[in-house]
Amino acid sequence: MMRSPPPPQSQQSYNNSPYGGHVGQQQQQPAAGLNPGPNFGPAFGGFMNDHTAQMGFQMGQSAVKVGQEYMEQNINRYIPLPALKHYFNVSTPYVLRKLLLVLFPWRHKPWSRAQARPTSSSPSHDPSTYYTFLPPRDDINSPDMYIPVMAFVTYILLSTLLAGLRGAFHPEVMGLTATAAFAIVVVEILGLKFGTYILSISNESQLLDLVAYSGYKFVGVIVTLVLAEILNRGAGTGGWAGWTIFIYTYLANALFLMRSLKYVLLPDASSSAGAGMQTVARSQRNRRTQFLAFYSCVVQLVFMWILTRQESMSAKVVGGKV
Repeated sequence: MMRSPPPPQSQQSYNNSPYGGHVGQQQQQPAAGLNPGPNFGPAFGGFMNDHTAQMGFQMGQSAVKVGQEYMEQNINRYIPLPALKHYFNVSTPYVLRKLLLVLFPWRHKPWSRAQARPTSSSPSHDPSTYYTFLPPRDDINSPDMYIPVMAFVTYILLSTLLAGLRGAFHPEVMGLTATAAFAIVVVEILGLKFGTYILSISNESQLLDLVAYSGYKFVGVIVTLVLAEILNRGAGTGGWAGWTIFIYTYLANALFLMRSLKYVLLPDASSSAGAGMQTVARSQRNRRTQFLAFYSCVVQLVFMWILTRQESMSAKVVGGKV
């Protein structure tokens, strides 16, 4: 019987695929119109090609820009960030001199704030804007927010440190101290806001001045805590030494506020003409004088007493829970 010769070995290995040699040819030669390589755009119908990615990136940038503008507009509505920059324009010599003024205000003169004319290139021609107050770094009588903010943080850390030195440290002490101090600041700012409404103070800069002045009491509180701790040998702010230091810092803070806030709440004719403020009537002036005395003497006495006792009260509360 005659048999056909077997196929060549190369041809047999080429046809091992169950789909024949045509499949191998199709795999070796990509289809027309498809670009080989790592570009996965054709697999998604060209959705992720360069042009589409650029359009998406531009749309994302536009959305982020719109969101930033919206946030800035809403933040500036409640927190005037450009105006706050003026209160943080300080220098090291100013901070040292201001701390000495807060603690030793007895012989300081004058208390009026310095005014400066804007540059001749200013586009405004309103006479009320010809004079502006100098920043804190150029005028020691100008209020700032750097010292109040740093004193607020220092007070919280110092109270926690003193609790640790007395063996009463607990993580909750810092939380309770910070909460109490922040609550006092919020209540005081709300009270100042209500007072400005009652006294018809609509100038935004005057409200920021009041907020800045409200934080200087933390300087006296810190001095009271440190000196009382040293003189009483860790016994706290009680005793004759603690009360003597507290009374001194309270009187110094009260005099500092009365002399400083006088030019904010009771502007005279000369300063109001230069700074764009309005002079107040006699009846309104009497009410502002009463508010100044009540805020500088009574309110500060209560808040400073609470702050100097807050550390020991927080330690007792935490100790009672434990």
